Amino acid sequence: MRFYIVDDDVAIRSMLTEIIEDGDLGKVVGEAENGSMLDEHLLSLKQVDIVLIDLLMPVRDGIETIRSIGSAFKGKYVMISQVEAKELVAEAYSLGVEYFITKPINRVEVQSVVKKVTERIRLERSIREIHLSVSNVLQPSAPAYDSRHSFTQQLTTSGRIILSELGVIGEKGAKDLIDILNYIASDEVLTNSLPPLKQVFTQIARQNLGRKATTEELNREVKASQQRVRRTIYQALNHLASLGLTDFSNPTFERYATVFFDFTVVRDRMTELKHNAPSSASRVRINARKFIQALYFEAKQHITSTEHS
Repeated sequence: MRFYIVDDDVAIRSMLTEIIEDGDLGKVVGEAENGSMLDEHLLSLKQVDIVLIDLLMPVRDGIETIRSIGSAFKGKYVMISQVEAKELVAEAYSLGVEYFITKPINRVEVQSVVKKVTERIRLERSIREIHLSVSNVLQPSAPAYDSRHSFTQQLTTSGRIILSELGVIGEKGAKDLIDILNYIASDEVLTNSLPPLKQVFTQIARQNLGRKATTEELNREVKASQQRVRRTIYQALNHLASLGLTDFSNPTFERYATVFFDFTVVRDRMTELKHNAPSSASRVRINARKFIQALYFEAKQHITSTEHS
């Protein structure tokens, strides 16, 4: 992510830059001491994703600056302030500010807020890519199954849509799952059953790392990929359990809960959520094989239903 910091205190700007760059949260591409030095052209030129801007500054404050730039900036604002006036906060919200950092600056708070904003941006980008991919797939000039490559593209798009419905498209493991779908589709490895997961993860790791990867590097990537996928599946379980707890007749819950998970696992997680009981991916019986097979067949079914709609 690319950041731009606007604050009249040089110490604050320096501190925020250090937190962002030392924490590998992104790159600070510019800074200013007041809002009059910032406009939509500069943000576009610098390709800024996130603007951290002080609420109260001389010459032009944060609210005036955001109002002046308007909808021309497609990124996100994070407001920096020690002011707790409800009127100012309400006005900031009305202008599209969703995130705040309070002074004095706290490293943990900054890291937490920035990670949330980054996750939100990535999720929105993924959804836009999904809509764009769906639009391309539905073009009448493109035959549905003109080649294996075409099918793989459609499967990828459908897989992303389903992962979005499961609330995990923004998770790191979502990419691993899409890579697995591509591997299954391109090599036609899934006939009656999925090959051993170790084999699947090894093939994906080999594709991503290249032929020059050492055995140690390959094993490390396989383990990391398995962990990412497991955490993503766990988050999907949490999402479905939350939906079911809120509304047992929720269409997403009804459609996917027993397809991707054993119902006893979903029921137990719903009970834990209801009683605020702690849980973790390591304690839950996660059947990655079942989840991956379900994702593949659901993605194929989604393609078929799209063709006939």
